[in-house]
This record gives sequence, structure tokens and C-alpha cells, in this order.
Amino acid sequence: MQKRQQPGRRTVLGAAALGAGAAVLGGAGQASAAGRDGAPRELPVPLIVGHRGASGYRPEHTFGSYQLALDMGADVIEQDLVPTKDGHLVCRHENDITATTDVSAHPEFAARKTTKTVDGVQLTGWFTEDFTLAELKTLRAKERIPGTRQHNTLYDGRWQVPTFEEVLQWAEREGRKRGRRVWLHIETKHPTYFRKLGLGLEERVAEALRAHGRHRRNSPNFLQSFEPSSIQRLGKLVDCPKVVLLGTLKDRPWDFVASGDPRTVADLVKPEGLRWIAGFAEGIGPDLTVIIPRDKDNKLGTPTSVVKDAHAAGLVLHPYTVRNENTFLPADFRKGTDPNAYGDSLGVFKAYLATGIDGLFSDNCDTALLAAAEFRKR
Repeated sequence: MQKRQQPGRRTVLGAAALGAGAAVLGGAGQASAAGRDGAPRELPVPLIVGHRGASGYRPEHTFGSYQLALDMGADVIEQDLVPTKDGHLVCRHENDITATTDVSAHPEFAARKTTKTVDGVQLTGWFTEDFTLAELKTLRAKERIPGTRQHNTLYDGRWQVPTFEEVLQWAEREGRKRGRRVWLHIETKHPTYFRKLGLGLEERVAEALRAHGRHRRNSPNFLQSFEPSSIQRLGKLVDCPKVVLLGTLKDRPWDFVASGDPRTVADLVKPEGLRWIAGFAEGIGPDLTVIIPRDKDNKLGTPTSVVKDAHAAGLVLHPYTVRNENTFLPADFRKGTDPNAYGDSLGVFKAYLATGIDGLFSDNCDTALLAAAEFRKR
């Protein structure tokens, strides 16, 4: 497919990221594709991913968070997947559930508290792989950063930890209700770590997707991972669009560390590295500092060439994550002295969207959508 471009942003997603068949411009700022099943489909450009749902307003990875993100209009809803002891996939940003559930208040699980090393980091707490699904379902979710998002604590205890199967069923129900498919952005967390425990993620993800007919190239989901080998493994199991997540320039994917591959993110975002990624994935999801670095004063600097180079390699870009609070914003976009107050997040969204990225993760998808609307009109 020939990629068309308007000044200032990418207007058409690669056909591989939208489905088999020819992709054509379907309207101002939209990409349309006829999938293998012949059904037309549209995604806006740039698209907005509800990061862990609408986690700026509800405890992350709960149905309260997912539903609110969808109701706000998020184009895609993100799930992070980790396994239970008995092999079920559940939605948590980490397998350490200390901060996101009320597990510490359950005396029956006090002895499960332990210290583990996950991807080279030592952690003490409670971990999903030490609980059966039935045990995990006795817990309730809570706000991960209550000091920053005190208003979210209102919903502590309201929802259980959702399973991936429940999310897929929810997406189907919501899709029927809305008359359109609900898009998901699905991440395998710590896949090398879990494979060594006999809890391989990729096979379980593929099995669930196949059971719901979401395993095809034109299915309404992206698969993502910080480990390129996980994306390669998934590519042998399902045909869905795939995105390689990338940390900061100095980071190394953990599977690279485990295998002795010396490459860093800085290597992977060079033209040669991007061409390598394009051999098995349709996109990258870099840390925002890879798109626009920050200077010594934590202010936004000059955009890099990564957007242009990734597009030249045929890759879409879905970087992460913009949040509204001052504490998460570049110094030149903060307002006042309260780190938990909202800064000029609209200005930050616009600065990143102006680089030509194809999508953006945000905890505050309503704010992100407001900014994205201006770029979709171009």
C-alpha cells in the first residue's frame, strides 16, 4: 500500500495494522480498510488508546475504568495481561498486586507475601502467579496512586480484578450494543519471566483470541509487548496487528538481557532497527521521550527523527503515556505548584500529535480526544 501523507501528520495507517486488503482514505483523518472478511472498518488517525482504561478517573484495569474509557470515546482500550497460578489470564499492569488490590487486608493471604526478582528488579509483595483465579476473585481493586488521584479512591473496593476472558465477552457485548467493533490493545507482561515458570503467555492469549474470532489480521485488536521475542512468538500463533513497545533510549528489552543481545532501544529506533522490527510487527509504542526528548530542566526539547524513520519502515507509532497531572508533565507545561493539580496537558498532547504519530496512550482519554480532534480535521 502506498502511504499518503498530509503536512504535519500521518493520514493513513498501514494496511497491515488495519487488516488485509487495500487501505484508502475514508474521510478527514480516518483510515478505512476492507478486511479479509470483506467488512469495512475505520480507525481515526491519530487514534487515542485508553491507558488501562480511563485510569485517570477510575482504578486501573477494572470494568469501571474500561467502560468509562469506551463511553468517553476512546478508540482503543488497553489491557495488560498476567497469569494466575492455575493459568488464567487476568488484567493487571504488573503481577505484583500489592498496590492495586486490597490483598494486604486479607489475613488468609498474609503468608503469600514474598520477595521476588522480576526482570532484574527485586519486589516484595503479593503476586498473581501465587493465587488461583478463585482466590484472586475474592480481592477487590483499588487506586494505585492514591496520593496523586485521591478522587479515584472513592471507587476502591468497587470492582474485582477482571479476567481477559471477561474483557473479551464485554467487548463483544459493547460492540453489539454500539453497532461497531470494540478495539483492544493487549499487552503480554514479563513474558520471559512467566515462560520460565511454565506459564507462557502467548499461547494463552492466542487461544483466547481464537475462541472469540479475534485472531485474524483484520481483527479489532493490537497485540503489544516490551519483549520483541513475545511479538515474534505471537506472530506464529495469530495474525493480529502487533506493536513492539520500547522504553527509553538506554533501556534494553528484558528478553535481550536474558539472551545476551546487546542492543538497546537507541539501536532499535535507528533505521536498521526499525526495519528489523517491521519484519514481524506493524508498529512501535515508544516512550514519549523517544519522540521528543526532555532537556536537563525537564522541558520538551526538539523532536527526533523517529516518527519519520518509523513511517519510512512502514511502521505506525503509538507512544505512551500522557497524563493530566503536573507531576507527569514536562516542566514547561506545569501550572502552579501542586504536583497533583492539572497542568497544560492539552498543550502537551498537541506537541506530541504535531510530530505525526499515529496514536497516543493516555490515562485521560477525554482530554486526549479533544486534542486529537484538531489533528483529525487536517
